[in-house]
Amino acid sequence: MSIYNDVVIAGFGGQGVMLIGNLLAYSAMEAGLNVTYMPVYGPEMRGGTANCAVVISDDDIGSPIIHSPLSLIIMNRPSLDKFQPRMQDNGIMILNTSLVDADLADTGRVRAFGVPCNDIADQLGNTRMANMVAAGAYAKATGVLEVEQIQDCLEKVISPHYAHLIPKNSQAIAAGAAHVADHGTL
Repeated sequence: MSIYNDVVIAGFGGQGVMLIGNLLAYSAMEAGLNVTYMPVYGPEMRGGTANCAVVISDDDIGSPIIHSPLSLIIMNRPSLDKFQPRMQDNGIMILNTSLVDADLADTGRVRAFGVPCNDIADQLGNTRMANMVAAGAYAKATGVLEVEQIQDCLEKVISPHYAHLIPKNSQAIAAGAAHVADHGTL
């Protein structure tokens, strides 16, 4: 069976959107898959808009540009407004319901997983791990990567200076995956 998935990850600068993209890209490479990663920044870094596109495939990838994504990881409302209309029918969306009302998901057209990323991260001790919760939810919802593959690549994307945070980030990834397994789609 052929493997192909693309995802647009979007939120405010400072939410760790690019880190999710890097983590997914490294995880896919470690799994022996082909990958493209393309970051896009708004006019400001922290607080402005940020998104990135990741394409994962077991075949050659023709372009890193995604016009109609199969998957979305949406961390805030402006990102939902911008990217949900472009999403393919039956696509998979991870929606951070800590910051976005679940009723805004187009559940008639896409498979939306409401994950309170910030709330789960808060329960684990650090709101900044909301991005890791989202990454785990994406892995579980799409099945394109194993949760363990993503956890194993944390050391490749987290600076050695912050290596002490890897166990908590790994826990956040597992929590996101568990939320999707326990709650399913909206």
